[in-house]
Amino acid sequence: MANLDIQHEGHVAHVYLNRPALRNAFDADTIAELTAAFESLSADASLRAVVLGSHGKVFSAGADLNWMRAMADYSWDENHADAGKLAQMLWSIAACPVPVIARVQGACYGGGVGLVACCDVVVASEQASFCLSEVKLGLIPATISPYVIQAIGERAAQRYFVTAERFTAERAQSIGLVHEVCTAEALDETTQGIVNSIVSNAPMAVRASKQLIKEIGKLPLTPDLRDLTARRIADIRASDEAREGLRAFLNK
Repeated sequence: MANLDIQHEGHVAHVYLNRPALRNAFDADTIAELTAAFESLSADASLRAVVLGSHGKVFSAGADLNWMRAMADYSWDENHADAGKLAQMLWSIAACPVPVIARVQGACYGGGVGLVACCDVVVASEQASFCLSEVKLGLIPATISPYVIQAIGERAAQRYFVTAERFTAERAQSIGLVHEVCTAEALDETTQGIVNSIVSNAPMAVRASKQLIKEIGKLPLTPDLRDLTARRIADIRASDEAREGLRAFLNK
């Protein structure tokens, strides 16, 4: 893939945006490649985790300016179809059945924030900065909005969607976009530490836990929810993986 660098280390995949000269901005080809990459990874039953990062100093500047310039001449139908492909890319990342860890080393703007918000765990360098910059260009962060609002909440979104302010990694952590902030020198080690924690756990339980969050997160506390959670733990307890894990733990 021309715009991506994909590497495999055991049961972990590393997907890197590889357009450093263009600040890792994405265009139609990059969107198609990311979608295909994550759809392929999602079908890999042996996969345990994915690291999403980028080469160069900038994590992602969002949309490529040349691509945006071309879209200015699109019809509504063409814009709708194009935006649908971007939405599908984001969905493919968020829907990946194993945890996706974002490794953010530098500036992360516009759609780049959407990429980060789609990930399950986000590690950022102290040098990283973030900006939901769409309104500066007369646009809105529509396709990324479900993931960003879910990550930072409506209250923070009410500010940063309309101000297009830049904010630091520490601020991103305080509003829920980033989980871990570290020095640039410790970025790889910190990211790898989280990957190691994930792959040391029971693989099917990890997948089921990620799915559990998606199913349970926004549901009201009702008797139906009580029964649903009981069913989920019963499903796992009855699995060969859980029985083996429990026996190993109890025999220690």
